[in-house]
Amino acid sequence: MLAHEIRAKVAQGEVSPLEVAQVYLERIRSLDPGLGAFLTVNEGVLEEARSLDPSLPLAGLVVAVKDNIVTKGIPTTAGSRLLQGFLPPYEATAVARLKALGALVIGKTNLDEFGMGSSTEHSAFFHSRNPFDPTRVPGGSSGGSAVAVAADLAPLALGSDTGGSVRQPAAFCGIYGLKPTYGRVSRYGLIAYASSLDQIGPMARSVRDLALLMDAISGPDPLDATSLDLKPRFQEALAEPLPSLRLGVVREALSGNSPGVEGALRQALEVFRGLGLQVKEVSWPSLPLALNAYYILAPAEASSNLARYDGTLFGYRAEGEELWRVVEETRARFGLEVKRRILVGTFVLSSGYYEAYYGRAQAFRRRLKAEAQALFQEVDLLLLPTTPHPAFPLGGRPDPLAMYREDLYTVGANLAGLPALSFPAGFEDGLPVGLQLFAPWARDELLLQAALAFEEATDRAFLHTPLGEAL
Repeated sequence: MLAHEIRAKVAQGEVSPLEVAQVYLERIRSLDPGLGAFLTVNEGVLEEARSLDPSLPLAGLVVAVKDNIVTKGIPTTAGSRLLQGFLPPYEATAVARLKALGALVIGKTNLDEFGMGSSTEHSAFFHSRNPFDPTRVPGGSSGGSAVAVAADLAPLALGSDTGGSVRQPAAFCGIYGLKPTYGRVSRYGLIAYASSLDQIGPMARSVRDLALLMDAISGPDPLDATSLDLKPRFQEALAEPLPSLRLGVVREALSGNSPGVEGALRQALEVFRGLGLQVKEVSWPSLPLALNAYYILAPAEASSNLARYDGTLFGYRAEGEELWRVVEETRARFGLEVKRRILVGTFVLSSGYYEAYYGRAQAFRRRLKAEAQALFQEVDLLLLPTTPHPAFPLGGRPDPLAMYREDLYTVGANLAGLPALSFPAGFEDGLPVGLQLFAPWARDELLLQAALAFEEATDRAFLHTPLGEAL
């Protein structure tokens, strides 16, 4: 059962918030040991459900929260041994807004350590597994959240997207994942990876469920100076007819894709044409180079953000009496991928290399954004694959550079600050295939309108819950 359907049944008194929480808690206990979606299950959720006012707008909805989004009273580790045992004394704004409306946090989901990875294999604790094929990855870094929604361990989830970490696992697991416009959702309480790129985003099994989440979590926040003063109107937008739209197919994303991705793209274009969209091929020349800039800028910001984990103020502290020995042994607990990105980031910011790498990457970012703005004078939306192929096997990307290439089509939205939505669009050998839509800055609602039209035109043909529904 979808989230908005559950909410309707709770509002009508057909089921109580406690009953909903019990069903999902039992399902997690039964199925999650084989999937690895959750790092922590909120054992207090039943007590919270008992005292919940069923008239609240989101009463009865349980939400899985990526474990780099802080939750007061529930451990938050960011998938790292540096934060193992951390019990936050405060709440992320997005989580606080959900709870104020009656939603229940069912647990914290697995992720690549500090959000650094594309498979959830870089979690410090254990791998997550794709519910369509447990021998394959669910994507990352929000892999645990994607698994939770795809396997219906929770009808809704929050992830974070720095270079595609909501959209890529959404595509691999056959669900929807939205990377909002930078600033639409407050970053307060999101453990920083790359602050100019990070954005909390919703994951769900229907467009209407995404709208429900976005109306709840977006909006200005005095605790985040980068948040935008834009009123959320996502559910309202879905009640409006689909406007006349021009859809641009990005030429630079049309080659090198697997047969299933190519087939899904062809079929999607037929559907969109049938919906009355004007389709044309467009060029975004800088997109193929966006990955190069991303893996300079993101590690540079990470090297700064993760410097706080030195054993003096935050997280784990190694034993010892000498300061530098304590710092060294504390930071040795970082995983290999995190160490790799810290070293890259420190190098590109170092004296003699700053302008050669970081300065040029920032200049490229401005060019990429300018090209996107020019494209949106020609078209209203851009269409491209989310990933070049379906989910790959666990251990299938041992080369770090091969893993980085998983973000080929997703990083452009983050560098340009644009909203982007991955939606289920097909299958290849039984594995889900996702496509994504990009919209102009702050036109997030337009993405959901187009995706809903596609969902209804295809009669939800590409939406499957491989392990059956909880309710």
